[in-house]
Order: sequence, then structure tokens, then C-alpha cells
Amino acid sequence: MNTSLKERLEAAYAAQQSRTYFAAWPESPRAYAEDGMAQGLSAFQSLLTQNFAELLQEGSQGWVGDEVSPYMMTGLGVQYPKFAPEVLIANAKSAQKVWSKTPADVRAAVLLDALDRVALRFFEIAYATMHTTGQSFMMSFQASGPHANDRALEVLSMAYHELNRFPSDVTWVKNMGKFDLTLQKNYKAIPKGVALVIGCSTFPTWNTVPGLFGSLMTGNASIVKPHPKSVLPIAIVVAEMQKALVAAGLPVSVVQLGVDTLDHPITKELAEDSAVKLIDYTGGSAFGDYIESLEGKTVFTEKAGVNSVILDSVVDANAVFGNLAFAASLYSGQMCTAPQNIFVSAEGIKTAEGHLSYEEVVAGIANAVKGLAENPKMGAGTLGAIQNDVTSSRVKSVEAAAGSSVALSSMNIVNPEFPDARTASPTVISVDASDEKSWKHECFGPIVFVVKTQSVAQSLELTADCAAELGAITCSCYSTDTDFMVEVEDAMNAVFTPVSFNFSGAAFVNQHAAFSDFHVTGGNPSGNASFTDSQYVNRRFVWVGNRKMG
Repeated sequence: MNTSLKERLEAAYAAQQSRTYFAAWPESPRAYAEDGMAQGLSAFQSLLTQNFAELLQEGSQGWVGDEVSPYMMTGLGVQYPKFAPEVLIANAKSAQKVWSKTPADVRAAVLLDALDRVALRFFEIAYATMHTTGQSFMMSFQASGPHANDRALEVLSMAYHELNRFPSDVTWVKNMGKFDLTLQKNYKAIPKGVALVIGCSTFPTWNTVPGLFGSLMTGNASIVKPHPKSVLPIAIVVAEMQKALVAAGLPVSVVQLGVDTLDHPITKELAEDSAVKLIDYTGGSAFGDYIESLEGKTVFTEKAGVNSVILDSVVDANAVFGNLAFAASLYSGQMCTAPQNIFVSAEGIKTAEGHLSYEEVVAGIANAVKGLAENPKMGAGTLGAIQNDVTSSRVKSVEAAAGSSVALSSMNIVNPEFPDARTASPTVISVDASDEKSWKHECFGPIVFVVKTQSVAQSLELTADCAAELGAITCSCYSTDTDFMVEVEDAMNAVFTPVSFNFSGAAFVNQHAAFSDFHVTGGNPSGNASFTDSQYVNRRFVWVGNRKMG
């Protein structure tokens, strides 16, 4: 590995260890080529209604694909090579023999080259993400482009250092009195075997590349099984990774794409194969629980949970309501980190300008959400589109069940650029804490419950119970009472949930940064793994020590 590549790894690792801000790729589209957006759009459009022929892996048996744009409500028409599970497994096992023996420095160089290749297609990937997930263009560009690359680099740098934690060769000497006992010892990081990465429909690259790069860097040939509704973004990434492998003279099947449809899934067949030793999964809890139950596998999951907000006391109520409105509205709540339950005492909250009743808090939140949704400059861009019509149906059924408790009904916000887009602004529902059947389960999408509690102490109790029982990736607390803030931090950390205090302005609870924020703690039912900590990479290989008489 040349000096510049080594410096990139070291810079990333240093940031990771210090948990300071670091970004290897700028998040602003303006930092790239002036005509990048136009070229990216053109490149994306050239892929539509075509066979995706960039994959270099062999053994395909026809073509498959059924992605639909949530903005245009028409099929993309992109078809991908179809591979039988047994072909993917056989290819991976063959590639594993070479990749597992490839020195760590070479693996790192190949994967860094792949990231640079991917960066040249950020705009194209952004449009692909936009028209498969429903994210806005800006979110698509950032999340699937520079932020995803940063997450991959984060894992890559951690894995590289863990692989080099111990010396490869050691002369071991023990004095035995009249003579020295000398042994020659070597230490090898042995990859566990073929890895499977199961992607989600809403963040097809951001949630996929950490596990993929973690497994690859530690020497495990990998199969990426994307969600059938969101294939194109990660297909482009895998294609560039395969080109990097070929350029280095390595087997393309070190990383493969396995595409299926909702009608003919292949995920279980792949996951249950005895050759698959590692599985990364992002998605719903039911299937995640199944993945975690598989024997003989090392599993890393990010599942569902119920994220909560505790409102106790604030300085600027309008600023807080605006922050919560944006957090709930961003990508129409289709984020695993989006807040769902906002706990407010029946007594209301204290502000710098006086007391607000519970009813006034509900009205304040509802008005902030409505104002954002109807803002002609921000509304459509913040909300994006609804990826799955199941989410739209869920919003309608929740509202119907709530009846008169609906403080703000979900609205169809017309996107001027895409008038046929499937949209839904957040519904805001007032509910009593005793009505657990309403709020005490995940309602994925633009759904917000303002839960009336008996006291702020009960708000904390219910928030912690929810995290322990159902899982939580985020928790937010607004309070001017430092003693209560300590109490909240202790209680939520005890159920392995991070807390964001008094966010306003440009800081939002549902946004996580590479090199600084752990994503999922792995300590509650929302998932069993966290990227990126050392366990996230160490569990993908095994240290083995050999000894010889000196």
C-alpha cells in the first residue's frame, strides 16, 4: 500500500479514536464538478429501461427487477442479472480461497480504490437513491454518497488496525534456568467465511456498506442481497467494487450482487446455507429476529424500535417545536432514527416565557409540522416521497383508529417537480399514556404521538421501558434542569440508548455522523450490533497462533 493510501487510513482511524469531526468526502454537491448534477442525471437516465450489464460476476440465469419510483410512480425498467443462490455461494467459496490469503494491505488498497471509483458516481447514485427510496435529492446525495463512503472508510480503518493489532511473527524466549526455551510464534487473523449483507429499502447504501466493507477488509468474500425495491444504488457500488478487484488481479466474485423479487425471494436460502458464516441485516424486527436465531452464524442486525422524546422544560418553545417538526418530517419519518413518541406531562412544560399546557404543546408541535409541510421552499424537499404504499396505508389506519385525537391530519403535499409523487406529511396524535395499544409499538413512517403522562418522572419511566422492551436507536430530551438531565442520561444509558439534549437549530436527533456517532448500540432490541466499534470488525475473524521450536 502506498504512502498516500496509508495516510488516508491513519487520518480516518485517528478521527475515529478521538471521535472528532472528520469527512473524507465533502457533503455538499457544490464541492464536486460544476456539471456533476447534469451528468449524474444523464447517467441515471441512461440506465432506465435497460439491462444493468456492469456486473462482472458469472453464472447468471436471466434478468430480474421490479423497482418503482415513488416520485414518478412508474417502473424504472432496470433489469439485473439473476443468480441462483447456489451459484452465488459457489462463486463466493471459490473467491474466498484467494481473498482470505490476500494481505491486509492489498485488501485495504483495493477497497480504497473502490471508494474512489464510487465517488466519481455520487450524483448518479443520488438520483438512483432518490427514485428507489423516495428521499429528496439532497438527502440521497449525502446519505448514499459521501456519508456512505465515510461510513465505509470508518469500518475499513478500524478493521485494518484490528488486523494489525498483534505482530505476525515473534521469537518467544523463556529462561528455564540452565537453558532458554525458544519458540517461533506466528499470529494469523483467519476470516470466518462467506458473508451475506441484507440491505433495506430506505437506505440501500448507507446501511449496507459498513457490514460489507467490514467483512471484506477482514478477508470474507461477500454477497450483497439488496431489498428488491431499492437495488440500483448498491448495484452501482458493487459494480465499481468489482472493477477495482479486476484492476488488482483479484476474483470479481469477492463481492457479488444477488437480486431477487418480493414474489421470489432468495434471502432465506442464502442465509441458511452452511457456507454463510457472517450476516449483516437491516430491516424489520420479525425477519431480524429470524436472522438472529440462525445457528452457526455471526450476525449483525439493525432492526426496528420506538424512538422517544421527553419534553420537560425549554428556553425557546418555538425553536424546539420547529426542531421536532423537522426531525419528524425529514424523509417523512422513514428513518430508523426518527422520533415517534413525544412524552409530555399533563402539567405541561416550563418555558422562558412562561408555562405551556399539554394542549398548547400539542398545538405547538402540530402547527410547526403543518407550517413546515406547507412551506413552498422546504416542505416537499424535506418530506421527499413515501417509499412503500404500506407506509401510506399505515398512516391512514392509525388516523382512523385515533379519531378525534388527531391534532393534525397527514396531508398530501404536491411536489412541483413530480406532481404524481406519493407523499404524506406527519400526522400528530394526542394520546394518553394509558392507551398503550396506540403508541407502544413501532409505527414506521410520518406518525407522531404526543403522549400525556402523569408527570415528567413517568415520561422518563415510559421512555426507558419502551427502549428496553421494544428497542430504541435514539432518545431526545429537552430540559433546563441539570439534575433531571443526569437522571435521564443514567436511565436511558442503562437500557443502552443514547440521549440527545436540547437540540435546536441545525442539530437533529435522527442524523448520525461517521467517525463520531455510534449507530445503534447493540444493547437493546433495536439491534445487536453497533457500527463502528471494535466488536463490529473483530467478530468477523478469529485469531489463531502457531508455534515452532526455535
